[in-house]
Amino acid sequence: MPPRNVCRHTATCYETSPYAPEAGYVQPSRKSRADAARPAKTKDRTSAAKLPDHSIFPPPLVPPGDDLALDPEYPPQSFQDWLEDEDRNEITPDRKAIYILAPPEIGEDIAFMQGWTAPRMQQGQLRLNEPSAEDIVEYLAAFYHGLPVKLLEIPDFRFVAWEEQKSKTVPRLVGLAVSDECTGIRTRPCPDRLYPRQLNLDDLLDVAISLLPQDAYALCLLVNHDLYEDKDDTFVCGRAYGGSRVAVVSSARYCPALDDVQSVERGHAWPASHCMDYVQSVCAAGSTAKKQKTIKKHGDNTTTPLRASMLTVRPRLNDSSNLSLLWLARMCRTASHELGHCFGIDHCVYYACIMQGSASLSEDARQPPYLCPVDLAKLLHATGATVREQYMELIRYCSNGQRRNESFFDAFATWMRSTLNTMPG
Repeated sequence: MPPRNVCRHTATCYETSPYAPEAGYVQPSRKSRADAARPAKTKDRTSAAKLPDHSIFPPPLVPPGDDLALDPEYPPQSFQDWLEDEDRNEITPDRKAIYILAPPEIGEDIAFMQGWTAPRMQQGQLRLNEPSAEDIVEYLAAFYHGLPVKLLEIPDFRFVAWEEQKSKTVPRLVGLAVSDECTGIRTRPCPDRLYPRQLNLDDLLDVAISLLPQDAYALCLLVNHDLYEDKDDTFVCGRAYGGSRVAVVSSARYCPALDDVQSVERGHAWPASHCMDYVQSVCAAGSTAKKQKTIKKHGDNTTTPLRASMLTVRPRLNDSSNLSLLWLARMCRTASHELGHCFGIDHCVYYACIMQGSASLSEDARQPPYLCPVDLAKLLHATGATVREQYMELIRYCSNGQRRNESFFDAFATWMRSTLNTMPG
């Protein structure tokens, strides 16, 4: 028996939300979606047969405030568009490794920066283990199966004082040192005060570009500090310079200890984001229309991957071990999204997909960890892997040891097993 006041997710939403038409979003037709997943300028179109059935994948939900609700006419990127993109970097035998760079150390001369990574929480809240770079590397090695994914080892990679610090002065610049070189990183106070201070994302991306190894296809720098991009941002979680093949991802805002203050819904994170009652309630709260379309009620088919994964969802235990795994899951999802941009994959408008744009932390939590057929076709073309190979590696990761006890990893493994069961061979 689930605890009282916990949603049972009795019905599943397989459609866009009732708000989507009000926002102006219309999912591309079934034929357009099928055509978008295969090359258009060749007679050999057999590759589409090696993808999962399109009917398995639900459309994006598009409740109020989501990225597609704000920009419903964002242009789609088909497989053919991706192939012909002049800015896309090709993988070559000499440039195919994906590198992950762990957060910089903090030098003794600037030890107070360690306090900038601690969220301002109420007393009594659990202290969680930050996601480890090694765990994220292992996940990305499965997600990008077919390419080497490595932890980049850089000696003396650390934050240092940019100049001699005065005892009572908060620095506007800190240094990020690599051996004998040092780059200035701008800082500012955190506008919503959830963290003491933030680092500038663009400066960190410039450092990442300078560290790109010769054999690297892409590099993702992980940081523990909160980030901003420009004066209008409250915060940013990450960004990729796709053409430059670098990304930066911060763990700061994904800390589950901040979920309540940031209005992040744990109980209806993916796949429970497709709970029909939840979708209706979110749309009712955010819609300006006097009367909304109602989602059609129909019987759930428990053999669908979406429904099967929802049935694995159970109330999360608010202990440090479980919430630390949730924090790791969020970082794995965002790192795989940002690296997808390094592969030239644009934001997705076809389906609920990890490559959807995101306008909020709430939307982040609602989005799935998988690639839709259109974007999966792009990635598999780049990596040379098959659907089965990629899914089996991800299932192994999600099912390993303690990770299988966390709802996100358990649900993702169930989704992939159920999807593979629908495919021939």
